[in-house]
Amino acid sequence: MSNPLLSFSGLPRFARITAQHVEPAINHLLEDNRKQICALLEEVPEPDWFNFIEPMEELEDRLSRAWSPVSHLNAVMNSEEMRQAYNACLPGLSEYATEMGQNEALFRAYQIVAAHGSGLDTAQRKLLQNALREFRLSGVDLPAEKKQRFGEIASRLSEINARYEENLLDATNAWYKLIADESLLAGLPPSALELAAQTARQRGEEGWMLTLEFPSYLPVITYADRRELRREMYEAYATRASDQGPDAGKFDNSEIMEEILALRHEMAGLLGFANYAERSLATKMARSTEEVLAFLRDLAARAKKQGVAELAELRDFARDRHGVTELEAWDIPYYSEKLRQHRYSISQEELKPYFPETRVIPGMFEVIGRIFTVDIRESTETMETWHPDVRFYEIRDHSGVLLGQFYFDLYARPNKRGGAWMADAISRMKTRNKEQLPVAFMTCNFTPPVGDKPALLTHEEVQTLFHEFGHGLHHMLTQVDYPSISGISGVAWDAVELPSQFMENWCWEKEALVLFSGHYETGESLPEALYERMLAARNFQSAMQLLRQLEFSLFDFLVHLQYDPEQGGRIYKTLEAVRKEVAVTTLPSWNRFAHGFSHIFGGGYAAGYYSYKWAEVLSADAFSLFEEKGGFDRETGLSFRKNILEKGGSEDAMDLFVAFRGREPSIEALLRHSGIE
Repeated sequence: MSNPLLSFSGLPRFARITAQHVEPAINHLLEDNRKQICALLEEVPEPDWFNFIEPMEELEDRLSRAWSPVSHLNAVMNSEEMRQAYNACLPGLSEYATEMGQNEALFRAYQIVAAHGSGLDTAQRKLLQNALREFRLSGVDLPAEKKQRFGEIASRLSEINARYEENLLDATNAWYKLIADESLLAGLPPSALELAAQTARQRGEEGWMLTLEFPSYLPVITYADRRELRREMYEAYATRASDQGPDAGKFDNSEIMEEILALRHEMAGLLGFANYAERSLATKMARSTEEVLAFLRDLAARAKKQGVAELAELRDFARDRHGVTELEAWDIPYYSEKLRQHRYSISQEELKPYFPETRVIPGMFEVIGRIFTVDIRESTETMETWHPDVRFYEIRDHSGVLLGQFYFDLYARPNKRGGAWMADAISRMKTRNKEQLPVAFMTCNFTPPVGDKPALLTHEEVQTLFHEFGHGLHHMLTQVDYPSISGISGVAWDAVELPSQFMENWCWEKEALVLFSGHYETGESLPEALYERMLAARNFQSAMQLLRQLEFSLFDFLVHLQYDPEQGGRIYKTLEAVRKEVAVTTLPSWNRFAHGFSHIFGGGYAAGYYSYKWAEVLSADAFSLFEEKGGFDRETGLSFRKNILEKGGSEDAMDLFVAFRGREPSIEALLRHSGIE
């Protein structure tokens, strides 16, 4: 077939996919899906699992397999041509999703299969239960005029969510600073200087180039001695895509954010919810908005006193040791790092030589192998990828059976979306007509190799890698055969972070660290004294960090819960109120954090950012069972794999947790791991 997006055998043909292929492929599949679904409804008078549900799963998976590489390329190799092709497809995809979700004949067919499902297994019943819920959340029960409005809202939201992300990416790419005098970069560690010099050379310049990509921004805000430089970069970063800062108004997300909140509220109202926060909880573990707020505020109350004390200690240190009487937002990371080094004689830079990518990656695979009884190896076959840095791996059980595959794209570069994530390339499926194994996209934005050195990771970046690989394991180790509930699909959103946050715990365990750490030049293991200092510093300013995450979570939830069409989004008024309630630091009035909060305005965490902390209760408690068993316990690892990773969204999240842990979750392990008294 001439269009590589319409070839569904094997892996995506990345070397052949161009922007010109996108619209024809997606439009063809949307039209063909419509025809085949109409035929199913007409020709199958008595729908059952095999003659109706399986064909529907196959049709939806085919569309997903075509769209997945397009969405991925738009995120990791963004270009004007790909962006235009991607955006051109969004209205059609949204219209199709709404049309299917509001198709009453299709809804009835699923109801019939569910009603006659005595012979179905647990996973099949869960799929049908989820599908019927999604029909209702798509407005299948609405009168015609409200259905039409629902569709208009869904289409517009898909468009402006994408525009929000584009503005943020463009604002990030637009700012840079070329420095000719190295003395102006005093305090920056050698690795940051080398990256800045390499960035300048790659762009045809001499000197040192700073950008707003995180591997460039973070060392400046943490280590640069020049306060003016820290402030300049902080302002550029904290005002991206807003009405403030060096590019004020150029990529402004202000109106988009207001419209997103208004449309979400209206959509929730059409479905009978009082607000979008209530709508969000329809697919989550939390049972009510009151429960979510009580959970967040309870954590804040436990951490607030300690957070105040941590900030007071930092102020005293900055004043007494460095003569600084007023700490600004761009000072806090800098003096916090000074205090960390003063107290523990340790820094992320000191740890980096012990975490070369060449040791971390195979070591992480060894850790995973010991916990879950699997083997991970780089593929010996040559695979088509989107960039020379990308590598391809396989995951097998100990008998050699292939379970899944994944792409690794680890380094930051221009025109690549910031952050780290796992995405679904191919979902596991097994029907009478088709069988396919799961494939994942694993994406990070680490500092690339500089010169002849391997990429050196901070310990925080190692945690990010383990986190994202937890999502990858959830996707690749699933044993559920139906794409809509395999892997992370169909998992309650406030439980989806359980495997990812669970994996982070291993970054601190000695028996795991010896496997993925070693000096990049000598191979020397992480010295015991350095490890002890690392452990001692683990919960440095932990209450301040927890309160920051609770600030994000409460803001997200309240800005959706309290939305009033008469008053608009009140975005920064809400954020200010939340900060007065839980924050211990003060940010400048021109800070525009929400303009870059892509998790909730561009991604899938709207009225759900609390999920990180909710799931961290689950993950900390799950890991505590390994602590009780003494670490790498094969039986416990296999139980986690069987009850959590393999089951995906095929059963209720709480039921799966109880099956693993033997009881419902307790918050005590989270507080202990976080150092909260």
